[in-house]
Amino acid sequence: MAAVPTPPFLFLPTSLFLYLSLSLSLSLSLSRTTMAAAVAEQEVKLFNRWSFDDVQVTDMSLSDYIAVTATKHATYLPHTAGRYSVKRFRKAQCPIVERLTNCLMMHGRNNGKKLMAVRIVKHTMEIIHLLTDQNPIQVIVDAIINSGPREDATRIGSAGVVRRQAVDISPLRRVNQAIYLLTTGARESAFRNIKTIAECLADELINAAKGSSNSYAIKKKDEIERVAKANR
Repeated sequence: MAAVPTPPFLFLPTSLFLYLSLSLSLSLSLSRTTMAAAVAEQEVKLFNRWSFDDVQVTDMSLSDYIAVTATKHATYLPHTAGRYSVKRFRKAQCPIVERLTNCLMMHGRNNGKKLMAVRIVKHTMEIIHLLTDQNPIQVIVDAIINSGPREDATRIGSAGVVRRQAVDISPLRRVNQAIYLLTTGARESAFRNIKTIAECLADELINAAKGSSNSYAIKKKDEIERVAKANR
């Protein structure tokens, strides 16, 4: 008995299903590509307000240690949850505003209060913008450049005979010292003061960016360099 040929219209539902599934997958891939391109084109701003594009590091020796590059270090919040303490010198890759935020969490009672530190930095940047009409990230970078001492005195000796010797300070140590001095000055000026810590930190950063002697960090830097010069 001869086999009866299958009518061609029976294959129509399967082919239609394949066509629909292919068109759906193609449209999904196109939409994903469009969304990825839109996200890539969107500029990343700190607190969705401050741009990293126009920030310049004027000191060449510190350009590798102040992480403000728009392509690599731009973040929406100063909280990247990076493992910067695992390897030596890795903290140089930490965004500089986050390093300033982390340094505010000092003295036992403030340990781990990252949300509080982020809120302080956010208010500080708004105050800086109101007072100077500049990008607060640029003011922070300038303050760190001006506050880092270039020379220090170290203790050299053995068997009870100790003398101080002037030494140059490495770029990473300059950045570390500058951040520490800026936050210490803000913390001390806010203690028993009607001003908030955000206002004191804004004043400290603005004065340090100008190189003014009203800044605690600038005064300490000059003192450190003066002691080193006396022990050359």
